[in-house]
Amino acid sequence: MQPGPRNLITDVSGLHVGNAQDDTLKSGVTVLTADAPFTASVHVMGGAPGTRETDLLAPDKSVARIDALTLAGGSAYGLDACSGVVDGLRAAGRGHPVGPAIIPLVPGAIIFDLLNGGQKDWTRNPYPALGRAAFDAAGSDFALGTAGAGTGALTAMTKGGLGSASLILPDGTTVGALVAANPMGSVTTPGDRHFYAAPFEIDGEFGGLGPDPATGLGRDLESRKLASMLGEMERANTTIAIVATDADLTKAQCQRMAIAAHDGIARATVPAHSPGDGDLVFALSTGARPPADAERGLTVIGHAAALCLSRAIARAIYLARPAPGDILPTWSDLNA
Repeated sequence: MQPGPRNLITDVSGLHVGNAQDDTLKSGVTVLTADAPFTASVHVMGGAPGTRETDLLAPDKSVARIDALTLAGGSAYGLDACSGVVDGLRAAGRGHPVGPAIIPLVPGAIIFDLLNGGQKDWTRNPYPALGRAAFDAAGSDFALGTAGAGTGALTAMTKGGLGSASLILPDGTTVGALVAANPMGSVTTPGDRHFYAAPFEIDGEFGGLGPDPATGLGRDLESRKLASMLGEMERANTTIAIVATDADLTKAQCQRMAIAAHDGIARATVPAHSPGDGDLVFALSTGARPPADAERGLTVIGHAAALCLSRAIARAIYLARPAPGDILPTWSDLNA
């Protein structure tokens, strides 16, 4: 397995991603859409999710395909970013037909970034406009790091960010991941130089430093990082992600892919899936390639999704950049 030509989720043909952010607000929105409606499901493992229309994605629900997925900052306010995306889809004549009506279907999820040093004294919710701008900007290439939904993201010790990665399987199937990494836990080992995801890195995509040679790394929870996570600064956290493939999957198979992909969060972030995180993974299929084998093929796709998600999380933190008013340093600040 090797990364696709962009090493982005848009290596899955037909997918498009757009970012919009407000640097003063220190927040933003990332939208994934496609050339045609796609099959999707979701799995939540965090204790504090913030979502919109995710019930539609359960395998037993009647809606077969959706039009876009939205990742946003802003906590509950950010859920309104989906409304801006709905407006953009409606203007493009896209959506689920119900008689003469058309209804764009846009599930979404949010991270908590309200206490990150940005100016949050708005009088009108900025997220619908950011959602529309992100939808309008959607294309094959997009920025990572301090961009889109990752603009104001934080980890335990450094700035978080927006990440993406891809893999092409031996049979030609493509798998990709997109993530807004804002976890309560740490993405770096003690010393904040090495990434927990280092064993899965390909071609130096997040610095090429390799795994931390130390052992007993989990004991770091008893030291300064735990104080940062749970002590002076009260804030909620979340890692929200999308994994995608061009293999033709059912909704139930997409849900299994989402479940498997959560391993990628746990491998890249310590701790993960806490009561205060809203950790969530959407999984989608464009259906452009033949169906995956019910067991072996789906297992390989889920494994690849987890690998892509671990790498995407590390890339998000590695590519984050400093900005005025930051309350935490970037990885590059600490490793200059």
